[in-house]
Amino acid sequence: MTTAAADIPVSGTTSTTDSSSRRSGTFAALRVPNFRIYVSAHAVASTGTWMQNIALEWLVLELSGSPAAVGIAMACQFLPMLLLGMYGGMLADRYPKRVILMVTQSVNGLLSAVLAVLTITGRIEVGHVYLFALAAGLVFVVDNPARQVFVNEVVPDRYVRNAIALNAAVFQTSRLVGPAVAGVMIATVGTGWAFAANAASYIAPIVGLILIRSADLIRTPPVARAPGQLRSALRYVADRPHVAWTIVLVGVFGTFGLKFPVVLTAMADEVFHGGAELYGLFNVVLAVGSVAGALLAGARTHPRLRTIVLAGAAFGVAQFAAALAPGLWVFLGALVAMGVVNLAFQAMANSSVQSWVDADVRGRVMSLYMLAFVGGTPLGGPAVGWITDAFGARVGMAVCGLVPLLAAVAVAVVLARHARANRAAGLVPA
Repeated sequence: MTTAAADIPVSGTTSTTDSSSRRSGTFAALRVPNFRIYVSAHAVASTGTWMQNIALEWLVLELSGSPAAVGIAMACQFLPMLLLGMYGGMLADRYPKRVILMVTQSVNGLLSAVLAVLTITGRIEVGHVYLFALAAGLVFVVDNPARQVFVNEVVPDRYVRNAIALNAAVFQTSRLVGPAVAGVMIATVGTGWAFAANAASYIAPIVGLILIRSADLIRTPPVARAPGQLRSALRYVADRPHVAWTIVLVGVFGTFGLKFPVVLTAMADEVFHGGAELYGLFNVVLAVGSVAGALLAGARTHPRLRTIVLAGAAFGVAQFAAALAPGLWVFLGALVAMGVVNLAFQAMANSSVQSWVDADVRGRVMSLYMLAFVGGTPLGGPAVGWITDAFGARVGMAVCGLVPLLAAVAVAVVLARHARANRAAGLVPA
C-alpha cells in the first residue's frame, strides 16, 4: 500500500512518472483490497440490474401490449428521485454509508424476489410492475448518493477518481453481459427467472460489504441533524461556480443527450432498416466505447475543468456526426466515439465534483448531481421522442448531439467570463 502511492502523482509535486507508471494508473485503485472486494460485488450486482431492466421492459410490453406502458413504468422509477432526491443525500451525510447500503441492497433483493414470485406463478399484473418500479425508485433515492460517496471511504483520496472510473467501466462491461443473459433466460425459462437471478445477485454486494475491512475504511464524520441542511447545500453549490455549472452540464446531458433507447431504435428501424438484432449491435458497440472511455478517464488523476467541458462538447459533436453518418460502418464508428467521450465526461465530472466539495456536504451535493442527471428524464424522453416521430430519426439524434454541444459552449463562456472577473478583482481561483 505504501509503495504503491509512489506511482501516483500528488497535487503540488513535480511528476517524473514514466509511461509505464502512467499506464499502471489506469487500474491503480485495484491495489486497495477493500476496493477489489467492492468492485467485484458491484460487477455481479450490475449484471443482475441489466438483466432485470431488459426483463422488466419486456414484461410490461407483454402484459399491456403498449410501449406507452413501458414509459409509465420508467416514469414511476424516476419520479421519487425528482421529488425526494436531495433527502437521500442528507441521509448519506448523517448516517454510516455502509449500513445504508446493506439495507438498500437487502430491500432491492427482496423487491426483486417478490416480483419473481408473482411473475413465475402467473399472478403478475401491470399495476404490480408500476408499484415495483415506484418502490425501486424510492430505494434508489437513498441508495445512490450513499453509493456515490462511499467510494471515498473505501479508497484513499489519490485513488478516488480512478475508483469512480473503474466502477463506470464495470457497469458498462456488465451492460454487454446482462442483456444477453436476460435474452437467453426469457427465451428459455421465462421472464420471472430473470428477476429471480437478479434477486440472487444482490447477495454479492451484501456479502462484499460484510467482507470489507472496517479498520481500513476512511470514515467520514456524520453530520448532526440541523434545520436548513438542504438549503445550505444549495447555497454551498451556488457559491462554487465550477461545481454548479458542472452539475448543470450533467443535467443537460441526462435530459437530452443520453436518449439512446429512443434514437438508436429509430436509427435501426428507419435509417438502416434493421430490427432488434441491429439495435442490440448498436448497444454493444456503444458499450465497448463506454468501457474504453471510463478507463481513459481513470488514467487521468487530476483532469481540469476545461477537459470536462471539452469532453462534453466532443460528445455532442460525435452524436451529431452519427446522425449524419452516410452508412452503417461510419455510424458504428461514431457510436464508438460517442461511448468513449460520454463515459470519459461522466467519470471525470462525477469524480471532480466529489473532490471539489467538503466531506460533510458531499452526500447532499451528489444527490443534487444525480437529481440533475436523471430528474430531467420525464421531460427529455417525451421531447426527443416527439422530435424523432415528427422529423425523423436523424433529426432526433442530431438534436441529442446539438443540445449538449451548445450547453458545453455556453458553460465554457460563462466560466471564462467568471475567471476574467476574478482576475480583474485580484482573486485567485480555487
